[in-house]
Amino acid sequence: MKRRHTARTRAPRLGQFGGAALSALALSLASATQAQDVTEPAEDEAQASNAEPAGDQGNAGGETAIIVTGIRGGLARSIDLKRQETSIVEAISAEDIGKLPDVSIAESIARLPGLAAQRVNGRAQVISIRGLAPDFTTTLLNGRQQASSGDNRAVEFDQYPSELLGSVVIYKTPDAEISGMGLSGTADLRTVRPLDFKERTVAVNIRGEKTEGDRLNDDVRNWGGRASISYIDKFLDGTLGIALGYAHLDSPSANRHYKAYGYEAFGSAVTPDSAANALLLNGQEVFATSRLNRRDAGIAIIEWQPDETVHSTLDLYYSKFRQEETTRGAQWFSNGFADNATFSDVTTETRGGSLIATGGTLRNGVPILRNDHNTRRDEIFSAGLNNEFKLDERTMFELDLSYSKNKRREQILETYAGYGRGIGGVTPATGDVGRTFDTIGFELAEDGYPSYDPGLNYADAAQVSLGDRAPWGGWGHDGAIRFPDVEESIGAIDAELSHEMDGFLSKISAGVNWTHRTKTKRVDDFDLFLKGGRQQALVDSQYLVDPTDLDWVGFGPVLSVDMSEALDVYYTRAPILDANYFDKNWDIREDVVTTFVKADFRAGNLRGNIGVQMVNQDQRSTGVVINGLEPGQPIVPVLRSAGDSYTDILPSLNVIWDLGGGHRLRFAASKTMARPRMDEMRANVTPGFNALVCTGQPCTPGQTVNPWSASGGNPNLKPWRAKALDVAYEWYVDRTTYFAVAGFYKKLDTYIYQRSDLFDFSGIPLPTTASSIPAGIVISPIGQITLPANGDGGTIKGVEFSGAIDLGTVFDPLRGLGFIGSLSLTDSNLNPADNGQEVRIPGLSGTIYNLTAYYERGGFQARISQRYRSAFKGEVVQLFATRGFTEILADKQVDAQIGYTFESGSLEGLGILFQVNNLTDSPYRTRLGLDSGGTKTSDGTSLLETYEKYGRQFLLGFNYRF
Repeated sequence: MKRRHTARTRAPRLGQFGGAALSALALSLASATQAQDVTEPAEDEAQASNAEPAGDQGNAGGETAIIVTGIRGGLARSIDLKRQETSIVEAISAEDIGKLPDVSIAESIARLPGLAAQRVNGRAQVISIRGLAPDFTTTLLNGRQQASSGDNRAVEFDQYPSELLGSVVIYKTPDAEISGMGLSGTADLRTVRPLDFKERTVAVNIRGEKTEGDRLNDDVRNWGGRASISYIDKFLDGTLGIALGYAHLDSPSANRHYKAYGYEAFGSAVTPDSAANALLLNGQEVFATSRLNRRDAGIAIIEWQPDETVHSTLDLYYSKFRQEETTRGAQWFSNGFADNATFSDVTTETRGGSLIATGGTLRNGVPILRNDHNTRRDEIFSAGLNNEFKLDERTMFELDLSYSKNKRREQILETYAGYGRGIGGVTPATGDVGRTFDTIGFELAEDGYPSYDPGLNYADAAQVSLGDRAPWGGWGHDGAIRFPDVEESIGAIDAELSHEMDGFLSKISAGVNWTHRTKTKRVDDFDLFLKGGRQQALVDSQYLVDPTDLDWVGFGPVLSVDMSEALDVYYTRAPILDANYFDKNWDIREDVVTTFVKADFRAGNLRGNIGVQMVNQDQRSTGVVINGLEPGQPIVPVLRSAGDSYTDILPSLNVIWDLGGGHRLRFAASKTMARPRMDEMRANVTPGFNALVCTGQPCTPGQTVNPWSASGGNPNLKPWRAKALDVAYEWYVDRTTYFAVAGFYKKLDTYIYQRSDLFDFSGIPLPTTASSIPAGIVISPIGQITLPANGDGGTIKGVEFSGAIDLGTVFDPLRGLGFIGSLSLTDSNLNPADNGQEVRIPGLSGTIYNLTAYYERGGFQARISQRYRSAFKGEVVQLFATRGFTEILADKQVDAQIGYTFESGSLEGLGILFQVNNLTDSPYRTRLGLDSGGTKTSDGTSLLETYEKYGRQFLLGFNYRF
């Protein structure tokens, strides 16, 4: 539905293609392009004539329209998109073809009012709209739903190069014509329509880039580049249009990672006595990660309109994204209860009312060295064929066919090494094999990297050997390798009939959409064991690279192994077929049929639309129930298939009241929904049995104990459902100056959370470990099962301020100087748990702001941008390649660029650009614990968990259009 964005939101010739230089209403980074008044071809004046007059926007008496290009041109087109849509939207539009202001489209989208990005390894990847998690957002490409390479529905935006996009529209209020609308909003990525172009256009862009400083890992480069080429032309007397685009990305990234495991007081293990009750770090890790991101993407678009009655468009998109990640470093426990560790010369200070150890010396520390090598391959293919037929002067029929497929294949490899070499491996019976105890000085910062001073040389290849070095009898293996494999496909058929009318009702539309989605996840897990009976092994020099220096925490160099070559030389693999393995494998199938009726209306200065959708959903999941828990014996999975079907009625209303003089009011009311997360719909159920239920507590004959528990998914989950109200005031001063304030209120009728209930495990036999429970104790079959469930909702409300000003419209000597900004304030009382447990909504940042200052004149361009979001609950990859939540602290990022475009002479049209991303090298930080949990100081202050820095990214490039 609603594929014909060219008819309603058609951007001018420069704004339809090559979003590489997206310059948005909401602070998308500006690229180096020309900023001067130009004459626009008469063919492209159609859009301006459809929009409201405002300032210098249009022309009168048939005179040539005067518009702006460059930063202000992209801004003007973004404002025009926002103004034309009946729904409340935010928009970004390309300044010119194929110019790249951001690493990905996510960076640009994150600058829109009410939107925020979550950084993953330094790059914006997923987007939250109005304080709701990415799961609540639907992403479209030219109006069609896109398959995700993630574990759920949220599209990872770094899969889509902005060079190949012309505009992005974020719907904050629904339109009944669009199927699959998200509960928080919908992101529609839009590509070129070649028949909108007046003449043949070719654009070439080249960028070189480098991450600051030396290489973190010597065998991974810290420089790369990107390039794109776009070709657009028309044939057959302008009835056939072709657009071809190719974008290549070869981008490095670096991550200096530190993580604190937790804090404890170790009493008599600490000197001086005054520090005995101080909180000390009980474990830490310091890793240097280097990553290469390579992406090749292309589009092909064929548009055919032989006459006024037929209009067909074929859209093809293909992307292959490859990531290679090398991580090296050290981790160790500084725990007074492990290895008889002691702490001396401990210094302390009071933070938040609690005594915190800030420095000292650890004795009996055993660092575990890590040499990890991860790879990921993503492959996306999308195709869509849209056909419009004009049945008569007022009646249109539209048929759209689409298909989207996404495949992801990963390797997650971790290996262990340490100082010294023993016979065999670490086991509970031989707990200190090859474990050499070290004395490590430490100083801990309140908010920043710590500093360490080890006594041993961990880069000495004659002393450092491969093998498990963990305390408490080791981890039972010498490494692990996992292969997550995710595949999703979406097929859809969309039909719509519309009829234009006279009078109050200007248009009636009706249609149906059928969408079939399948998603499969497999994770093959293997333990790694050193050959020769887990014999700890020195590494041959042919597999070594220059040591990785952890100088940024004072630890010094560590032995670095090329695991892509050494893995099969030193290790054997054994499959892990535990309960966790079976729980991570599942299949989901969905069939969703959406029918809609919508009426557009207009009466004087009032216009809008009212519509309703009926959404029929059928869902089914295939998974397993585990019925065997015998130690050392194979687990017996029992195949299970379950599901349900639901129907939702979703009305929507969008109203615009034009007050004149560029002033307008908007009002929207709707009921919205979002399908459940895919992993929470899995049919898996995994039981557990606590044979040590009587350990640490008295158990007397006749007493009843409850050792059973279980967790899993819920294939019967209903959707998230909400009611929403939106109001907005907008003032369009001229094409590049506007002000808007919007308020929104969402009442979530239902919310999905993890709920614990009682469950009868009578059908599962007791494992042999139950014999460790003392005789005479009654083992109850009733235990606790934790599954996703539909709980009570709550409210989310907020206010958004946004605007842009071109100071040249106020005072001519300031021509070319301008500002763009937004501020979003959001609050929620959402707490779905019915047992008093505090559960915060993921993705909600109470405060988000964006600010850009720009200047462009005489071919010179400069801009600086800052975006900020306050702390929020975010989803990240955790242990064993599973997803989990953590508290991500406030994040602020600054980007800047300067450039020059030749306006005359033999170099006319050539642009030069220098750009710095992450100018202030802002850190990524998380805290210990989640929601109300985690170690805190006496006054409730949280303690730092993760601290990462990614370094500045420098880009130098050229662009040329002819």
